[in-house]
This record gives sequence, C-alpha cells and structure tokens, in this order.
Amino acid sequence: MKTDLLVVGAGLAGCTVAERVAAELGWDVLLVDRRSHLGGNAADEFNEAGILVQPFGPHIFHTRLAEVWAYLNRFTRFNGYIHRVLARVNGTEVYLPLNLDTAETLFHRPFTAESWRDFLDRRRTPIAEVRNSRDVALSQIGEELYRWIFEGYTRKQWGLDPADLGPEVLARIPLRFDRDTRYFSDPFQGLPSGGYSAMVRAMIASPRIHLLLQTDFAAVRSQVERRVTVYTGPIDGYFDYALGELPYRSLRFEWQTLDREYAQGAGVVNYPQQEAFTRITEFKHLTGQRHPRTTLCREYPCAEGEPYYPIPNPENHRRYEEYARLTEGERDTFFVGRLAQYRYLNMDLAVAEGLKVAGTIIDRFRG
Repeated sequence: MKTDLLVVGAGLAGCTVAERVAAELGWDVLLVDRRSHLGGNAADEFNEAGILVQPFGPHIFHTRLAEVWAYLNRFTRFNGYIHRVLARVNGTEVYLPLNLDTAETLFHRPFTAESWRDFLDRRRTPIAEVRNSRDVALSQIGEELYRWIFEGYTRKQWGLDPADLGPEVLARIPLRFDRDTRYFSDPFQGLPSGGYSAMVRAMIASPRIHLLLQTDFAAVRSQVERRVTVYTGPIDGYFDYALGELPYRSLRFEWQTLDREYAQGAGVVNYPQQEAFTRITEFKHLTGQRHPRTTLCREYPCAEGEPYYPIPNPENHRRYEEYARLTEGERDTFFVGRLAQYRYLNMDLAVAEGLKVAGTIIDRFRG
C-alpha cells in the first residue's frame, strides 16, 4: 500500500492535519484509527431514545484562538451554547467558578467584589514555594473552600491526593469577583450544530483522504509506503513501551434516560464531596435538542480503560521527556495530540497543534 501521508488517529488533531495537507499539497492521505468511530473522545451519537449524547463525556468547545475558530467554522456552525456548571456543595447547588453568588450562598452573607477579595485574603494559606496542587489551592482560596470543592473532586478524578499531583492540575482555580456564571470566559464557545462527528466527517470529506477504522497502527506500520507519518497515539506505544508504560486516568459512565424534559438545572453538575461519581451531564442543555425525554450520564473516574487524562506528576513527566527525546530520531514522523504529547489538550489546542504540524509539513514539501 502506498500513500503520501499516513495519519494515525482520527481525533481532532489527526483530522486537522489530514484535511490541511490534502487541501494544500494535494497529497493522498491514509487516516487510520483503532476504534470504530471518528472524532476520538469528542464523538457523539443518537442513543436509543433519539437523544444526541457524547459517549465519552461532555465536550464543550471554547477558545480564544480566532484562527482555530475560523478554521472549524468552515465545516460547521456552532450553536452558541454558553457553559454553566453547578456544584453540589454541603447539600446546596452553587455555580462554579467561585463568584459573588456562590460565596453568598456558601457563607450565608452578602459580598461585594472588595469584601470577597478581603475574605479570601484572610483565609489564604501563605506558601513560600508552591510544589503541588494542594499548595495551589490553599494559597489561592484557603483550607475551607479547598476541602469543600476541590479536595474530594481532585482525589476522585486522579486517584491521588492533590499533594501528590503537579501544581498544573489546580493552577488556575477559577475565581470571579462579579456575578458572572459562565464557566469559560473565552470569546468563542459552543457545540457544532450537527454534532462533533458530523463536523469531523466534513473535515475529511476530500476524496484524497482514505479512512480505515478498526485498524491498529501495528497492522499498517510496515505495510504502508509513505513520505510522512503523523502519529497521535500513545507515545510509549510507538516505541513499544521501551522505557515503561505511561499511566492515564480513565472514566466509566453510567447512563439513565428519564421520561421528563429536563432533570437538572445545568448541563453539568459537579459532585465534589462524598459521592463516588464526579459529575452528572444532561446533554440536552448542551445541544439544545428538543425532546420530551432526557438522558443523564454519571462519570466515575477509574484506573483502567480508555486513556483520557495523562497523570501530571514529576515521575510521569520525566518518563515522557525520555520518550520525547527518542522522537528526535524520527525525522519524518510528527507526534501531535494528547496521547502523543502526554498532556491534556482542550479541543482548541488539539486543533491548533494539528494546524501547526500541518503547516510544518506543507512548508517542507511545497514547491
């Protein structure tokens, strides 16, 4: 088998590279994925009740990158959804990020922007050197809010105490000093109006892009003659785990369809305290779909299963850097995406990284 470009992984990063190289260089692209669907973990589908759901958890697109927004709008229109998140704290639902309304509900007193700042200043724990996620939280919001909102959620999500996680996990605790209830403040937000899967199908609609699903890289690695490879799979797998396996956290989902139009007051409700699950998603809030029934999804973080989240601690970072050094000997192979770069990438950054790699390939081979 012969092609110009082999792209391993049909998620957002891989499909972005495939689309750009096929369009700009006129190359033939072979796009392979070991799973049976396009779009990676952003894929969506209609369930048995006819409700559009995201089988791998909620994905809300948001970005400050105008070029990424303009690029994706070539293939879809976004529905304008603005993400709002509730958290059930001490038996009461409050909005996240922590804003004036949340503070007033939790502490049973009124706040202004100035008094909320003063309140937090008095409760912050001075920490000379921030070494981990617990230090981040204590230095920003103090012990009480940390225990109520972040400690349990983080421990459930990662299977580790926040003190054993790198500071980047809680590096930007969202704090607001007004009554803005938006979870993201990015100027561009929403979901593709026809769904992520439809958007990705439009991205790779070129006749120059050939798709092989349920095809592992190992099955084509030595069988396909190509100029360039773009690899978006696990970087340790590419090198046959020569330096050991990089760990991930995964998710288990529990689904429920109810005979009512809506079941909760926001698309996502977080459960940061004693519950075994971390959050419940009601997808109709996200998609805007009109339907007399509704579907809920509970998320249970776990150690085994589909790799979702690279685990950020010093040992794992060191091992990734050792693998990254091995890539320097792979001149005609580009490593891009969450699994290949061993870092969590929001969807906009996955697309941005794909555009960057595509640009490098185009510049090298054009004319």
